[in-house]
Amino acid sequence: MNVNSNGYTYTFATVMVVLVAVLLSGASLGLKSKQESNVKQEKMQSILASVGVAVDRDEAQAAYDEVITKVLTIKGGEVVSEDRETAFNVDMAKAIKSSNMEREVPLYVANKNGESFYIVPMRGKGLWGPVWGFVSLEEDGNTVVGANFGHKSETPGLGAEISTPMFTDQFPGKKISEAGIFQSISVVKQGTSSGDYAVDGISGGTITSNGVNDMLADCLAPYAEYFKNI
Repeated sequence: MNVNSNGYTYTFATVMVVLVAVLLSGASLGLKSKQESNVKQEKMQSILASVGVAVDRDEAQAAYDEVITKVLTIKGGEVVSEDRETAFNVDMAKAIKSSNMEREVPLYVANKNGESFYIVPMRGKGLWGPVWGFVSLEEDGNTVVGANFGHKSETPGLGAEISTPMFTDQFPGKKISEAGIFQSISVVKQGTSSGDYAVDGISGGTITSNGVNDMLADCLAPYAEYFKNI
């Protein structure tokens, strides 16, 4: 073939375009797979952290498989599925759009040092974007063991403080129901919390604090009937 001909130039250019496209597509798929794996492992880290199990990301899968003994899907106070992957993959951003009784939500059951715990996922709205987290409960389905929260874009030093121990360390020992009646945990003005059903909000982060308050009430409520009957 005449390498100086127009036909050769066209063929060469076409082959190169296709080759580059294939390489870029493969790289993109590889990056997407890695990103999805990282997101999954980080979610497992957060679930485990709510019961005091701290692991590096590359250890998350093994620790999750060991500690999380069941992953249930709850609807209307009843277990509708015990498939681990189905429950793990529930999109909470979509789930919270349904009413409490119609909402299908995951419930993680953990075993740590021979004790059982329940872990409830959270999803809500802060000042600048979504907030989320996990709240773990003792086997009674009422007493809080731990909590951790994340956010997309809350203000550093203000609303973003929901992710710090200063805020989350208030949760252990709090309760979500009284005499079988759901109460939630209120996030109140800093310095005014008292009793088993309230924590102090973030000074200067009122809207974020209110968002977490609403998130706790909204995301814990769908489990109340289930916990009442355990």
